[in-house]
Amino acid sequence: MRADGSGVVDVVGRVVEGEPPARLVATWAEPGEEGREDRPFRVTFELRPYEGIGRPAVTHDDPADESERAAVAAGWPAVPSHLKTLLETGRPLPQKPWRVPAG
Repeated sequence: MRADGSGVVDVVGRVVEGEPPARLVATWAEPGEEGREDRPFRVTFELRPYEGIGRPAVTHDDPADESERAAVAAGWPAVPSHLKTLLETGRPLPQKPWRVPAG
């Protein structure tokens, strides 16, 4: 649900696996797509150890084709960026980061 108070839901899903604090697997789909055979998607968030620090990774299972993979690759980097800003400042980003053009 968007943080702007509009009540708009952009994605729906559920947690299917969790190993705190290192791994979270969830499903996601656009509202109304949950029942489609090719939905929902699965996404895995992991904190992987790397030289004494945690390195985040986001992995998507089986995009249907190259255009779907490209769409996922364009939008999902905004999710951890948005979360990082929220955790650091207590406020969400002022614009929709998934709409920032690839540079």
